[in-house]
Amino acid sequence: MAVELTAETPEQTRARYPDHEGYIERDGVRVFYEVYGSGDPTVLLLPTWSLMHSRHWKMQIPYLARHCRVVTFDGRGNGRSDRPQEAAAYDEREFAADALAVLDATETERAVIVGFSLGGQRGLLLAAEQPERIEGAVFIGPRFVGGGEPLLERTVYDFDTEYETYEGWAKHNRFHWLHDYRDWVEFFISKMFTEPQRVRCPVLVIHGANDAINSLTHGAAFAEQVGGRLAVLEGSGHAPHVRDPVKVNLLLREFVAPPKPAARWLRGKSRRRRALYVSSPIGLGHAQRDAAIADELRKLHPDLEIDWLAQNPVTRVLEARGERIHPASAHLANESGHIESESAEHDLHCFQAIRRMDEILLANFMVFHDLVRDEDYDVWIGDEAWELDYYLHENPEQKRAAYVWLTDFVGWLPMPDGGDRESFVTADYNAEMIEHIARFPRLRDRAVFVGNPEDIVPDSFGPDLPVIRDWTEQNYDFAGYVTGFDSGDLGDRDALGYRDDERVCIVTVGGSGVGAHLLRRVIDAFPAAKDRVPGLRMIIVAGPRIDPAGLPQHDGLEVRAYVHDLYRHLAACDLAVVQGGLTTSMELTANRRPFLYFPLRHHFEQNFHVRHRLSRYGAGRCMDFETDGPDEIAAAIADEIGRKVDYRPVETDGAARAAGLIAELL
Repeated sequence: MAVELTAETPEQTRARYPDHEGYIERDGVRVFYEVYGSGDPTVLLLPTWSLMHSRHWKMQIPYLARHCRVVTFDGRGNGRSDRPQEAAAYDEREFAADALAVLDATETERAVIVGFSLGGQRGLLLAAEQPERIEGAVFIGPRFVGGGEPLLERTVYDFDTEYETYEGWAKHNRFHWLHDYRDWVEFFISKMFTEPQRVRCPVLVIHGANDAINSLTHGAAFAEQVGGRLAVLEGSGHAPHVRDPVKVNLLLREFVAPPKPAARWLRGKSRRRRALYVSSPIGLGHAQRDAAIADELRKLHPDLEIDWLAQNPVTRVLEARGERIHPASAHLANESGHIESESAEHDLHCFQAIRRMDEILLANFMVFHDLVRDEDYDVWIGDEAWELDYYLHENPEQKRAAYVWLTDFVGWLPMPDGGDRESFVTADYNAEMIEHIARFPRLRDRAVFVGNPEDIVPDSFGPDLPVIRDWTEQNYDFAGYVTGFDSGDLGDRDALGYRDDERVCIVTVGGSGVGAHLLRRVIDAFPAAKDRVPGLRMIIVAGPRIDPAGLPQHDGLEVRAYVHDLYRHLAACDLAVVQGGLTTSMELTANRRPFLYFPLRHHFEQNFHVRHRLSRYGAGRCMDFETDGPDEIAAAIADEIGRKVDYRPVETDGAARAAGLIAELL
């Protein structure tokens, strides 16, 4: 029996959500399933051991669902499925019977099955006993008892015997699980990453050479006995679909739904110069500076075609300029939405949010991969395109064009209240990045820092790691800051509708919805600020992701959903109140405007990198959202509005310098 669900749209924390979900019920046990995508063939991703639910397939689902139909289900005893109490309910044939019931409920006549680890046993039962339902089978890190040599470290213990103390694989027993389940899980997961039957369907076995749970010889013997193909991933451990998802995804795609070869080919000398620009959607600043760099590139190479792989809110800026957004952009998973889902009241733990965005970043890299596999470009440009940079270094054989990396900060830094754990993890991330660059120095044909060496924080990457500034100077070119405009061409106040007898205060929080709480705090300060500042005119710019109707109203307060060419208004204002983002604060610095800025709590870039740079320029007054309420904000507005400033000058040729570095590759 199947029960269809109609769930409300959840928060944007997945790369892709199911098109349908529901339950099947067998012998009183309900099993939860999900369906993604459409078309043939259908891929059934089987449950593994009950240590993990079906979300362990999160790195495969979005990619496969763009090319075929995908079905997953939580194995009984896990996830959203029931947990029967009888041991017999967990027999392997019960899992196989659940899989058949899910196929029936989703009206799937035949499917390609994929099983990981213990899931391979369920897949083997299906392939051998239900051949009419199985088109093909993939086994990842399978444990096969009909051949191969077991790992020696797993043969020295009797797993049914109770021990007083447990070390290594001696922990693999029910007594230890009941006594200290967390310790067992941590041990087993640490090992993940470093009966023959007649099967008639095509078979692919994927096995990590360094599998510390199931011996590679098991996978090799299994592939030989069933006449399947063996793909050995050197350096991979037990769960390559998690640790090396790009390679596993490509193997699965080739097996399940091979891409069609290109129907046409254009010889090299007949091709126009083409660039693919990947612009980060986390904030609007990337869009403005990338557009400025693109303009300068076209001056150097008038025949250059530029395609953009981008998403909202960047696409709003690009479309207004008439830029070409590549159709593949429609397949990108929403990064800005994920960041907003991670935020609280003026609080965004940026580092942890990026860590939890792994499936979204992988899904977006796979979109990029398919695009550049099918289309030729002379250069790829990634402005803080983290997915592009990371997965190219993990899979350097995928590089097929010159590659440029741009960023305005280098180095993940821990927040003070993160403790030893956060210090360790940020240092580990930094160490991996340093190792990537050292191992594949030619993968980045250009690494461009949007700024100057002095803009880099004086910290180190972590214990026993280099000083960030020293390492960056050795591995980057410096373009200077890119404003995207010439401050001398911005016009006067009259042209923008501002009178000389007004004191104009503009409040803006950029292109994300994270700043809604700051807008409300400043709005609450408006009446007191108006009492202190004669002629005060305050304009609240909600931006593309905050509904102006949801913000408080006051007489004399203007709330706007959008202001075209906002940087022109910021250049003419008497004061701005902003978040701690780099782009807006540097625009104000370049235009020599006084401003208050509020770094988001736990946002390491705003609290360390941006604040260091603004301090170097002597720009802005840093405020604290936690301690500065409406009264403090009103007083600061009165103190700062119209104040003459003495900031360090900001260069105006940054876009041209960045374009010059890129143009050399063309």
